[in-house]
Parts: sequence; C-alpha cells; structure tokens
Amino acid sequence: MKKLLIFLLIITGTGLHLNAQNPAKMNENNNKLAVIWTSGDPEVAQKVCFMYTLNAKKQGWFDEVVLIVWGPSAKLLAENEDLQADVKKMMEAGVVVEACISCAKMYNVAEDLSDLDIDVRPMGVPLTNYLKEGWHTLNF
Repeated sequence: MKKLLIFLLIITGTGLHLNAQNPAKMNENNNKLAVIWTSGDPEVAQKVCFMYTLNAKKQGWFDEVVLIVWGPSAKLLAENEDLQADVKKMMEAGVVVEACISCAKMYNVAEDLSDLDIDVRPMGVPLTNYLKEGWHTLNF
C-alpha cells in the first residue's frame, strides 16, 4: 500500500509539469489574470465582469489584471458612457485594458476605443501568450 501511494505521488507530481513549457514562468504568472469580455449585454458587464475585474486588482487577488475587450463588447463600450466611466475606474486602479483591433474595426469603433486610452491592437498572439504563460483566464 505504501509503495502504491508513493508511486501515485511521484506520478501525480511529475504529471503536473508535463504540459508546462516553462514551469518557472508558469509559477511566475500564477498571480496574473486575463479577463476576456465578449458579451454585448451591459448588465453582464456592470454586474459581473467589471465588478470582479476591478476587485481582482483593488483587493490584490491578482498582481496583474488585464481586461480584453473582444467582439460585441467593443461596440457596447464605444456606445455606453456608463461603461466607459467604469473602464476608466478600472484603468485608474491599475487594470490594463486592451481591445481586439479586428473586432473594433468590424464594429467601426477602433478610434472610439483608442480615444478612451485603450490599447487597440491585434489580440490573437497576446491572448495566446497569456494562455501559454499560465495566466488565469476568465470569460464573460
């Protein structure tokens, strides 16, 4: 029985790192959060996504917090002044806000988002890097 338990512990301990490309980098990024906001629903934005994202940063639940504006959320944000004010509060608290340029262009709001001091750029590679580096992700 002891041999089986030791064997299982060894296998489990080894298995934790099989998929990690760089375990040290994964540990370093364990305290980082990327929130992917795609919903075009303002209630989801204010009552779920924004509340958690802001508090994740303000309360120190994560050292780094990034909000990624993607898809219908880009249009919603460009049109909704209340949400814009909420995003400004997040940015003032230290949340980094990025937006997908392809999505913003589809909705013709790239300039509007840039005017809000949002980093509007291609997001496929940055999101892929967040995932590969072991950032926690949350989708709304």
